[in-house]
Amino acid sequence: MIPFHLVDQPSVADVDEKFNDACFCYTLPVEGVPKLYLMQRVDVGARLEDFEVCNRYDIDNTGLVCQWPSEDVLAYFCMMHADMFRSKRVIELGSGYGLAGLVVGAASDALEVVITDGNPQVVDYIQRNIHLNSKAIGGTKMSCMTLHWNQEYASSLTGTFDVIIASDCTFFKEFHKGLAQTVKLLLKEGPSEALFFCPNRGDTLDKFLKVVEECGMHFNVTENYDPEVWKRHGGFMNGDPAWPNYAKDHCYPLLVRLTL
Repeated sequence: MIPFHLVDQPSVADVDEKFNDACFCYTLPVEGVPKLYLMQRVDVGARLEDFEVCNRYDIDNTGLVCQWPSEDVLAYFCMMHADMFRSKRVIELGSGYGLAGLVVGAASDALEVVITDGNPQVVDYIQRNIHLNSKAIGGTKMSCMTLHWNQEYASSLTGTFDVIIASDCTFFKEFHKGLAQTVKLLLKEGPSEALFFCPNRGDTLDKFLKVVEECGMHFNVTENYDPEVWKRHGGFMNGDPAWPNYAKDHCYPLLVRLTL
């Protein structure tokens, strides 16, 4: 959704020689906003270290695999609705390499943005990306942290955030309860909301929304939330070769708003 291209790694980049890292430059079509640079791993195969980390922290490694399409849509939506973050405290959950959180930091006047993931390997990349884009972020306070979706890890942040953002984070049903409870814990009382961009993926989204209700929260689901996203979705449904295996159930992210 946001134009990007592969570039040489900037001289200020903290390159991890253990992995085959790549740097992508995102050009935000917003006046006065510099380009964003995103470092990410491009290894083809999984490594023993990855499995050891997953087992140790009871997490998955999806944040390392690639930049997921739903994150691109989330980042685009945040860019197009930057005013909603003005003077707000924002946290991204399960961020992967942190594109959406970085876009909020660069394109809006958010007071604070915290980018989180449950995988400490991913958080290392987020920290590098924050450092890499420090000039683009401007006056917004930007940080990252490892955050697992349970009350033990999130309790220090209780009632802190005006807006939570996340993408494609409801696939693993075993994490549904922890994710819903974390959202409820992090949102501040008063006007606040969580914005999730998630495909249906069979019954996984429906099951998550049931857990949301059981936790005492409310939700609203919107299918057509942006004309450009909807246009591209229509093209893929009609056989656009840019995404030959496109299937609505697994690929098109719905906008889910969660409130207390």
